[in-house]
Parts: sequence; C-alpha cells; structure tokens
Amino acid sequence: MEKPSIHPYIPIIVGVISVALSAIFVKLATADAGVIAFYRMLFTVILMLPLFLVKYRKEVFLLTKKDWIFSAIAGVFLAFHFILWFESLNYTSVASSTVLVTLQPIFAFVGTYFFFKEKLSFKTILSAVIAIAGSVIISWGDFQLSGTAFFGDMLALAACALITAYLLFGQEVRKRLSLITYTFLLYSISTVTLFFYVLIKGESFGPYSTSNWFWFFLLALIPNLLGHSLFNWAVKWVSTNVISIAILFEPVGASILAFYILHEKLSAAQITGGIVVIAGILLFVVDIKKLREKLFLKKA
Repeated sequence: MEKPSIHPYIPIIVGVISVALSAIFVKLATADAGVIAFYRMLFTVILMLPLFLVKYRKEVFLLTKKDWIFSAIAGVFLAFHFILWFESLNYTSVASSTVLVTLQPIFAFVGTYFFFKEKLSFKTILSAVIAIAGSVIISWGDFQLSGTAFFGDMLALAACALITAYLLFGQEVRKRLSLITYTFLLYSISTVTLFFYVLIKGESFGPYSTSNWFWFFLLALIPNLLGHSLFNWAVKWVSTNVISIAILFEPVGASILAFYILHEKLSAAQITGGIVVIAGILLFVVDIKKLREKLFLKKA
C-alpha cells in the first residue's frame, strides 16, 4: 500500500473539529430545528448531486424493493434524529447534548442484540453500564439545574436512539452500494421527510437573514461533507476503531468551542458525566486483546 501524502491523524483531527462545529452552527442559527435540519440536508444533496449524476447514478438500479423500503425507513429516522438533536440544543448545553448523542455505540449493541441476536460479552455489558452511569450523572446534574435542561437531555438521548435505528436499517443496503450513492440516497429521503415535516408544522422556509443562510450552508459543507469525507479517507490508512475513538472526542471539541464561541460554562456534573460516558464507550470500541498483543510485540 502506498504511503499517504499526509499523516492520517491530521485529517482525523480536522474531521473531529468539523463534526464538533455542527452543534455550534445550530446554536448560532435562529431558525426552527426542522428548518435548520432541512436546509442542512438540502444543501448537502445539492452539493453531492453533480458527482452522483456523473459517476454513481447507475448504482441505484442495484436496489431491490426491500432495499428501497429499508432506505426509506433509515432516511426518515435520520431526519428525525436531526430534528430531535437540534431541538435539544434549544434546551440544554452543547456539552450535554453532544455527549449524550455519542452514546450511539451503546444503543447499537442493544439493537444488534434484539434484532440480530448477537451475543453480549462481559466487556460490552460493563462498558454499557459505565456509559449509562455517565449519562445519568449528566442528566441528574441538568435536572437539578433546570427542568428544561433535563428535557433537552432526553431529546438528545432520543436522537441518539434514532441515529442507531438509521444505521441498523441502512447497513444491509450499504453493503451493495458505494458510499456516495448510499449517502446521497439517504440524504435525499431525509430531505423530503424534513420538507413535509416543516410544511405540516407550519414552520417558515424563509426568508432568513444572510447569517442564517451562512450557517445552513456551513452545516452541509463542514460537518456533513468535509468531516465525514475525511474520516472515510483516513479509514484506508488506519483501523475503524481509531476513527470510532476519534469521533468520541466530538463532545470535547464541541464543549471547548461552545465555551469560547457561545460562552457556555461546564458544570461539575457535565465534566464528570462526560468523562464517564467517554470512558465507557472507549472500553466498548477498543479491542483490549489486540492492544495487549501490539504492546507485547513492541516490547519483544
């Protein structure tokens, strides 16, 4: 394998910062959550459209009826994930919301246990207990702070559950399609779902201030396209676990950015709970046996 032009960790770091900016951009926009989500996905689809039409449009014909049904379900779940997550940011802090959304790997193993009958190891159960304990610490601290903050935490947890459902329904379809075709299809379905959501709720499609359009576009360009594209580039050179671990630092980056940009302060419960959640998920994603083997080989 040829060597990469730059060290893979550099794009990974940039990718983490890119996705961490998502919550900041949402907070800076003044539109309703559904509207922000709609324009984020719409602009993403528009930016992806030329590449999809030129190189990938024929892949759509590989989809079966079941694939279309599962893709539609996944796209709807993705849409409501964004709605609930963006809405949570109206009630709770960037730190609490992003930490709770990162519980996705824990929700995923619950989903695979019930839907695919995958066995649960002791390490998996322990990591879940630790991560859930961290989320309880955050939520309890926010509940003592205010009822609205606790409500925001619950919305973030619901958003986390929905992103897990989106991934579970989409994983079989993804195996037969390239990343571009798969994401374009899912984003398109999500955009249509969000359009009808905004329409039914009677939220305004515009006009909005120039700054709002700027945040809408940046949400599509930086977290959606740049962040995830960098992760997908880096996975050629590093293991998926490295990417998974790196993404766990999104709430850390988001909290730091929120402190400097939005002047949000961290409570003791948020700091403690955040550390516990990240520790639990790290235990879940890190293969301790392989790590020991690598350390042993290096010592030998």
